[in-house]
Amino acid sequence: MNKFIFFLVFVAISLGYIFELDKVIATNFNPFTSIKKFYIDTSISIVNTTQKYFYQVTTIQNLQKENADLKTYKILYQSANNRLNNIKENLGVEKEYEEKVTFSHVLSYISFDDFTKVWLDYTMEDSKILGLISKNYAAGIVVNDNNKAKALLNGNEKCNYAVFIGNNKAPGIIHASGKQGLLKIKYIPIIYEVNEGDEVITSGMDNIFFEGLKVGKVLSITKMQDMQEALIQPYAHVLKEENFFIYRKNDINTKP
Repeated sequence: MNKFIFFLVFVAISLGYIFELDKVIATNFNPFTSIKKFYIDTSISIVNTTQKYFYQVTTIQNLQKENADLKTYKILYQSANNRLNNIKENLGVEKEYEEKVTFSHVLSYISFDDFTKVWLDYTMEDSKILGLISKNYAAGIVVNDNNKAKALLNGNEKCNYAVFIGNNKAPGIIHASGKQGLLKIKYIPIIYEVNEGDEVITSGMDNIFFEGLKVGKVLSITKMQDMQEALIQPYAHVLKEENFFIYRKNDINTKP
């Protein structure tokens, strides 16, 4: 019996070498082969995912820059087009302007008890008051505070700029209203007719903005003896914005 068992073992070993059974087992059942395959597949997957992520980040950054450039050109085009139309209408004295639009980020609030004042990442060149634009709407003004750009957003008590109201172009000055989310236009001459629903635009008469930038719509009018005031709903949602455009206009000379 022992001889028979020994004979069977001998035959099995011999057949194994004949058919290289050990290589077949090593090739197909080696646990390290599976581990190696898993490692390679995982590494390739990580590399592909990483490359895809950085490609997407680069693409998004490029698109954001292109979008900012396009908005800048749109603002400058709107200003030039409005000025050209005014010249055609008046055929009077033509002024030449140097205009510049700069994309800017909000750095922080100036104080935590007033969200209508923020610092911008922009260096002020002088004491000139600049216009602040958000999504092609008037958003406030920018003033110099120790060569730092302090933005006074719509709703701030010191944020004032000149506007026209309605088709009659009734003049007025933007002020804070004391009501959250709304603005007030003061010093509107009583001789002008102002109606609910009239659109408000910047007049450009103060050299802060160009004429024609949209501000909001009239909600109600209060008439007094020699003046009237209008409550308006602004278009720009300034307290939610993290980025703005800064508009600067300089007179170069005057052509007779």
